[in-house]
Amino acid sequence: MARQTTVRDVVFDLLRAFGMTTIFGNPGSTELPLFRGFPSDFKYELGLQESIVVGMADGFAQATRNAAFVNLHSAAGLGHALGNVFTAHKNQTPLVIAAGQQARSMLPYEPFLHAREAAEFPRPYVKWACEPARAEDVPAAIARAYYTAMQAPSGPTFVSIPVDDWDRSCEPVIARQVSRTVRGDPELLRQAAEALSSARRPAIVVGASVARDAAWEETIALAERHEAAVWVSPMSARNSFPENHRLFAGFLFADRAKIVSALKPYDLVLVLGAPVFTYHVEGSGPFVPPTTKLIQLVDDPAMAAWSPVGASIVTSLKAGIEDLLKGAPPLKRAAPSLSPRPLQLAGTELSDAYLLQQIAKLRPTGSVIVEEAPSSRSPMHDYLPIVAADGFYTCASGGLGYGLPAAVGVAMGRPGAKVIAILGDGSSMYAIQGLWSAAQRDLPIAFVIVRNGGYEALNEFGVHFAMDQLPGVQLPGLDFCGLARSQGVAATRVRRVDELDSALHTAFAARSPMLVEVNVSGGIQQ
Repeated sequence: MARQTTVRDVVFDLLRAFGMTTIFGNPGSTELPLFRGFPSDFKYELGLQESIVVGMADGFAQATRNAAFVNLHSAAGLGHALGNVFTAHKNQTPLVIAAGQQARSMLPYEPFLHAREAAEFPRPYVKWACEPARAEDVPAAIARAYYTAMQAPSGPTFVSIPVDDWDRSCEPVIARQVSRTVRGDPELLRQAAEALSSARRPAIVVGASVARDAAWEETIALAERHEAAVWVSPMSARNSFPENHRLFAGFLFADRAKIVSALKPYDLVLVLGAPVFTYHVEGSGPFVPPTTKLIQLVDDPAMAAWSPVGASIVTSLKAGIEDLLKGAPPLKRAAPSLSPRPLQLAGTELSDAYLLQQIAKLRPTGSVIVEEAPSSRSPMHDYLPIVAADGFYTCASGGLGYGLPAAVGVAMGRPGAKVIAILGDGSSMYAIQGLWSAAQRDLPIAFVIVRNGGYEALNEFGVHFAMDQLPGVQLPGLDFCGLARSQGVAATRVRRVDELDSALHTAFAARSPMLVEVNVSGGIQQ
């Protein structure tokens, strides 16, 4: 008699067809039957805490441009992971998250480790969620979760799976092709191209969706065709334009008045793959200068709906920009007047700005920056330009605990690339166990800890509220080198300017993970 095909067999076949043969997880009892006879062509990537698991999967999915499969432990494990599920939602990262559930026969009696209203728990930060009505429906739910996660705007999805479903017999579910490209309204795109060609002083604002849709070259071509200044949208989590390009204008602040001031010279602003706009402080008044016309191209219909000004066109970014490039020849324009980059620092003090300048100077060609050092974001903009496509990843949610595990996932998804993780000391402690995962995989990651001794971003933001005394923002007594070595990662501490370059050279040349703790000026000295 032929062996019956189980739910587990069908799900593994689907995952193969979707190119998801790496499973990110932290195992629990209600998930174990999934791994009965675990296929030899699959890899299980263990994280020591569920938020680390999701952060690793997020970095891997962004690096590979395919959804990653995450396996979590019922309600408790999903609860641990929710911070980075929220970040994946804001990053628009495609993830298929499966969590265990107790056996169906036990659910009426509220058993130990069950998930009550499991599909509702991760909402509203997943695109779609379900607990299938029957075991036989699990593969179809996984397939729908994958197609939904990958459809623009991409994002995480969730399926709750009772523990006894995996061994039930099941009919095959065949993977299908589902289009992911959205073509914008041709007439609206024609009007946008015409407005761009006839503008006297156009500017472009780029956001993370340009990078997600691999529209780097098209964006450069559009800017050069129109001699348009290019700004980065506030809090953008990816790099979408070379920051050493002659048309690069800088970074918009997440402040309404400052955005209006920055955009005042332009009669047309074209926003590509970004909100209009992301704010971090309260403001009032106009959203753009009164004489400025705004057009937005975005792949998220919800974002287009809440944009307060301008015309919004829902389209895949690569396709939409290609359509704009077909427009009439533009007016002849002079190159925009742009502010020069800051002068090089002499290195008289070991500041975070000097650290970032030296990283820019010494980093290997083709290296990738993963960043979670909020108080150093402004000097990073000044002294660490990102100049190559897919060269930068950070957290779009504003939460902490993403950067360190994301660096691990990016390194897994970009084999051969040197990954440089620039992390604040406070940020690092949200996910320090991720160093173990880097060591176990022997990944070529340089973890650079900007050691300023506290949550410095909060001190800076306290100024906004006219507060000079804040509780709970100091972080004494931490030994990052000790924490790294205890997990199998080589480490060194930099206390003086003259120690920095040698430490960075060593970390950047290392083929295994290494941590460099840099005690920047004003921080705790050890």
